[in-house]
Amino acid sequence: MQIYSQKDVNKKALRGARIAILGYGSQGRAHALNLKDSGFDVVVGVRKGGPSWTNAKKDGLQVAEPAEAVKGAALVAMLTPDLAQKAVYKEIIGNIGKGATLLFAHGFNVHFGQIKPRKDLDVVLIAPKGPGGLVRRQYEQGRGVPCLLAIYQNPSRQAKDNALAYAHGIGGTRGGVLTTTFAEETETDLFGEQVVLCGGATELVVKGFETLVEAGYQPEVAYYECLHELKLIVDLLHEGGLSKMHKFISDTAKYGDLTRGPRIVNSATKREMKKILKEIQDGKFARQWMAENKRGSKKYAAMLKKDMSHKIEKVGVKLRDRMPWLQEQA
Repeated sequence: MQIYSQKDVNKKALRGARIAILGYGSQGRAHALNLKDSGFDVVVGVRKGGPSWTNAKKDGLQVAEPAEAVKGAALVAMLTPDLAQKAVYKEIIGNIGKGATLLFAHGFNVHFGQIKPRKDLDVVLIAPKGPGGLVRRQYEQGRGVPCLLAIYQNPSRQAKDNALAYAHGIGGTRGGVLTTTFAEETETDLFGEQVVLCGGATELVVKGFETLVEAGYQPEVAYYECLHELKLIVDLLHEGGLSKMHKFISDTAKYGDLTRGPRIVNSATKREMKKILKEIQDGKFARQWMAENKRGSKKYAAMLKKDMSHKIEKVGVKLRDRMPWLQEQA
């Protein structure tokens, strides 16, 4: 393992070269604007006439259709949604110059064999460990979101220099760039989303809310206790780990944490986590997700609709309306 910082960047790498950013969603917008502000020649590749085309032009960026955007680009960043990348790659690959760098922000398609990169291309990964909005805000504040760096193909022997230059351009070297592999980034990213950050955290919040409401407590109070105050704890953990959280919560909260927490997340929970990790490692999750998409995502849409209609969301909308400043952080 190695962690790179600003001093490790080859300042000549990618200078004067064109960078094509494909996609203008959360990450695409942040990367494109940060790179532009860092002095790089950036073009955004999106569908003509769509909202992303309009938004990128409003932001003062050069815009072109994806197949046109990659022409003459020294580096092409694939920042479209995972399930769209295979089709986009087929559309653009004929226009990517020999020896260019193909960059991903998530290793899903390469790791699971959906994209088999051309052999003459350098193939790298720069994955910011935070959403696009945060990548942009941190850059504007002179800070940076840490990134992961991986190299899949390196025929030019310049892959690391170009990847680091890109990471530096989006602000990642300010927070540190940690080396990894496409496999490790993909599998740990999916695991974190499913077990802790999204799946685990939201289910814990919802089940706690349901338990209090079913016991007769006011839904609004349950919302504050199980969802709203979670930010306080997450911020403490983010800033200083377990030690800072324990420093700033009460002794009563600490005792409850240490004696009751292991009853909720226990050995049975960990066994299920291991099963989920195995499903990620052997490709079961990827195959299931891609098959769902091919079937039209009806089951996925139904589950999402059910989640959004939960009572905690209805209560939360009313309470959040009284705190408009929360929307300023989006």
